[in-house]
Amino acid sequence: MKNITAILVDDEVSNLKSLQKKIESLFPEIQILGAYQKPEDAIEAIEKQDISLLFLDIQMPRINGFELLSKLKDVNFQVIFVTAHSEYALDAFKKSAIDYVLKPIDNDDLVAAVNKALAIIKLQKESSSNLKLVSLLEENISKNNKIIIPTQKGISFIPQDEVYHLEGYDGYTKIHITTGETIISSYNLGKFEKLLSSKFFKCHKSHIINLEKVRHFENEGYVVLDNEYRVPISKTNKTAFLNLFTFKTS
Repeated sequence: MKNITAILVDDEVSNLKSLQKKIESLFPEIQILGAYQKPEDAIEAIEKQDISLLFLDIQMPRINGFELLSKLKDVNFQVIFVTAHSEYALDAFKKSAIDYVLKPIDNDDLVAAVNKALAIIKLQKESSSNLKLVSLLEENISKNNKIIIPTQKGISFIPQDEVYHLEGYDGYTKIHITTGETIISSYNLGKFEKLLSSKFFKCHKSHIINLEKVRHFENEGYVVLDNEYRVPISKTNKTAFLNLFTFKTS
C-alpha cells in the first residue's frame, strides 16, 4: 500500500509529464495525487489533501513557487523545488525546502533529493507513532502502577516501587532504580511529576523522591534513601516533607 503521497506543480505540461514519469519509475511507493499547471488549482488541492511531498516549480506566471507556499495555511510536508535556475537554491532552502533539483532533471539528483525527503518523513512518522504510544500507555499508568520512560533505545516500563528517585538535569531526567541501574530519559522532570503517584514527593526543583524509600532526614537539608543516596531538600519543602511523616515543626 502506498502511504507516501505527492503533488507536482509546474506551469509547463511537458515538465510535469517528464517529472511524473521519473517519479513513477524510480519511486513506485510514491502515490501522485495530482499534477497541476495552475498554481491556484494546486493550492486548492493541497489544502484539501494530506500530502507527504510537494514537487514545486519556482518560476510560474501569476504565482511563483515561493508565493504559493506563503498562501498555504500549513506546510506540514516536505518540499522539493524543481527549477531551471540555480540562483534560486539559497532562497529555496530559506523557505525550508528539503532540497532542489535543477532542470533538465538528472535521475541521480532526483533520487538523492527524494531519498533525503523520505528519510525525514520516516523519522517524523516514527516520532509521531512513539508519542501516540506513550500517550496511550500513560493513560493506563494508574492501573499498572508503572512509570513509562521513553529512552533513546525505546520505552522502559518500571514499577514505581522500584524507583528510588528521579533527578533532573539539562532538560533530561535520571531515574535511579533498585537494581542499581540509572535510566536516562529525554522527558524533563516536570513531565514525570505529572505521572507519578502520591508516594512521590518533589523535595527540590531537581529531585523527586519515593517516600517509601526514605531512611533518614538530615537537619542540614538532605534526605537519605534506602540505597544511602543523599538527596538535597529545599528549605521551602522541608516543612511539607516532615508533615508527611506527621512530625511537628516549630
